[in-house]
Amino acid sequence: MAVKLTPYLVMNGNANEAIQFYEKALDAKVVFKQTFGEMPENPEFPLPADAKDRVSHATIQIGEDALMFSDTFPGQPHQSGNQVTICISTNDKEQSKKFFQALQEDGEVSMPLQETFFSPAYGIVTDKFGVTWQIYTEGHQ
Repeated sequence: MAVKLTPYLVMNGNANEAIQFYEKALDAKVVFKQTFGEMPENPEFPLPADAKDRVSHATIQIGEDALMFSDTFPGQPHQSGNQVTICISTNDKEQSKKFFQALQEDGEVSMPLQETFFSPAYGIVTDKFGVTWQIYTEGHQ
């Protein structure tokens, strides 16, 4: 079982600008980038026009490490200073469940651990210390 911790920056509609800045400033390379408009459509939740060009997820490589990004969805609250989360990645769905269950104790779940189009088990939880964690299971199991 492999486990990785990755800083995850949540931006307020300017993730593309931040990615371009870090590409130049830190000699970073874009590994992956997807906008909300490129995601599979959900007829139950139509995508607002002002969300289509916002970054839903991106990863840049800086040396041997990665930095992840997304934009907030239009209308979501955003405050500078709380835009950094930590993403725990593992290839073991059961380990993801254990991490999520432990971190949610006396914390707050923003997104229950669930299967998504990009992960067999993904969720977001803020622990009792105010640290927000994204639990990401790699692959499809």
